[in-house]
Amino acid sequence: MNFKSKLADENSLLFQYVFFIKWLIIAIISGIVIGICGSGFHILLDLAAEKRAEYPFLLFLLPIGGLIIVWLYQMAGMSDDKGTNGIIRGARGEETVSVKKAPLIVVATALTHLLGGSAGREGAALQLGGSLISPLKKPLKLNDEDYSMLIMCGMAAGFSALFGTPVAAAVFAIEVTVVGVTKYRAIVPCIVASLAAAMTANGFMVHPTSFSVKDIPGFDIDSYSTMIQTTLMGICCAVISVFFCVAMSRVGGLYKKYFPNPYIRALVGGIIVAALSELIFLLTGSFDYNGAGTDVIANAFAGSARPEAFILKLILTALTLGAGYKGGEIVPSMFIGATFGCFFGALLGLPASFGAALGLAGVFCGVTNCPFASMLLSIELFGAEALPYYALVIGLSYMLSGYTGLYSAQKFYESKIANSSFRHRSTYSEIKKSIKENAASAADNDNKS
Repeated sequence: MNFKSKLADENSLLFQYVFFIKWLIIAIISGIVIGICGSGFHILLDLAAEKRAEYPFLLFLLPIGGLIIVWLYQMAGMSDDKGTNGIIRGARGEETVSVKKAPLIVVATALTHLLGGSAGREGAALQLGGSLISPLKKPLKLNDEDYSMLIMCGMAAGFSALFGTPVAAAVFAIEVTVVGVTKYRAIVPCIVASLAAAMTANGFMVHPTSFSVKDIPGFDIDSYSTMIQTTLMGICCAVISVFFCVAMSRVGGLYKKYFPNPYIRALVGGIIVAALSELIFLLTGSFDYNGAGTDVIANAFAGSARPEAFILKLILTALTLGAGYKGGEIVPSMFIGATFGCFFGALLGLPASFGAALGLAGVFCGVTNCPFASMLLSIELFGAEALPYYALVIGLSYMLSGYTGLYSAQKFYESKIANSSFRHRSTYSEIKKSIKENAASAADNDNKS
């Protein structure tokens, strides 16, 4: 076999090393570039949060901000933008991601945060990373499979740059696209891109996110009560996850049904969020539920969270993102999980700080359907001391949260509980349709018999 034949043979050692070097270069360069952009994005959002806290009246400009966001997307020819769902489809090679998404998501998310919308940043980071790396497809002459891997690298780098959890970010980018199938060939490129982005962001003083968990129970022969409490927490996290995802979907659907015009939808949504936020402020004396709410998450790990905090954040986030405002869904899910876990964990008899960690891990897994990324995220955020408990709550939340999720484009390759695979009938809506068809067929057969 000559040199060219070996180079073209995917089973040859030469091909493997050329493949490795090629993707090592792509991953390092893209990680550095996305790390720089992600750092700027992080700094911009921090500045927006500071200005919002300094000038509370900005909340009343949220409806105008919504009109600006809609106008920007329409002017860019992106009025039908699918957000993170579009990035996930790109990561499966099903569609091409536009680079125009990058500046749009940065400006729109910054406006949402500045004017008091309830949204996160990591979902926006997935869009930023995926869209920034997308133009490399043509110059690198990538096929659909390699393009899929390219988008995963961008997603991992964007998540890592803003959150500082490179290992979890890499696995999340691979795991979130198709639940039950892991594209192992993407592991090294995604990890390298993720590490490069995290190191670059750290150079810009964007430090990794971490939380200190207090009073972690031991794991020994006397830990049966803690295991039971953790089991109950996992079941409840699954319920909260389903409620959050259904709320996000239903609220967005209601907005579109009654306000089909995107300008009217953003205007009405902005008025509702601003009015509700002002009412919450009058009742609680706080605007904690606007913006990302990372300070509230930190307080939950310190053992302090209002009982109603997770409900208020859930409502405001659904109302904000459903109306067309931009930002992430991941940090709000962490807010909901941490505050719920802090409150409910204390009711169960668990240390409040430890309950916050369990709640964050459980709800994050329930809304993303990414159990392995959730376990790694727990280690990077909290440390590995209580990993058996985190693994239990994550496993239960994954199993019992059904096929709902934050991302409607996410596909399921296999059932969470049955010994069967969905193959091509795999998005949540398709699974529901299949279940209805099977139920109708079974009922018809019963009637015939």
